[in-house]
Amino acid sequence: MLTHFDGKGDAHMVDVSAKPATARLATAEGFVRMTPATLALITEGQAKKGDVLGVARLAGIMGAKRTADLIPLCHPLPITKVTMDLIPDPALPGIRITAMVGTTGQTGVEMEALTAVSVAALTIYDMLKAAERGMEIGAIRVTMKEGGASGRYDAP
Repeated sequence: MLTHFDGKGDAHMVDVSAKPATARLATAEGFVRMTPATLALITEGQAKKGDVLGVARLAGIMGAKRTADLIPLCHPLPITKVTMDLIPDPALPGIRITAMVGTTGQTGVEMEALTAVSVAALTIYDMLKAAERGMEIGAIRVTMKEGGASGRYDAP
């Protein structure tokens, strides 16, 4: 059953007021693929716009905190933790991005984790687009969620 639709089929925000507040955690991942030369700009600190990974990390954290402003039916949540890992991977080549978001609330933080990864990836693209317009953003997905009535989910 899709809970974001009422009996008439109209979209609405789900009422979570009767749900107990519990500890919630979610992780998401994605990547930005680029040429080895563009990756070298990051790893050698030569990107013209500055510290690509530092700025992308902050952007991801800010994105997680602003998810309810971006996704129409998301509840504003009291985010208690956001961590971002941005790892250069020469085999990709590119940057692998992982976000972990936590809260104690009445609904999960999967959308916040996905938004954090997405905003970090978009920031990497923005900071490097002058060097390479053909970068690829991909494989953004939830890898784990825990808490709430549905329990734990681990991506295969």
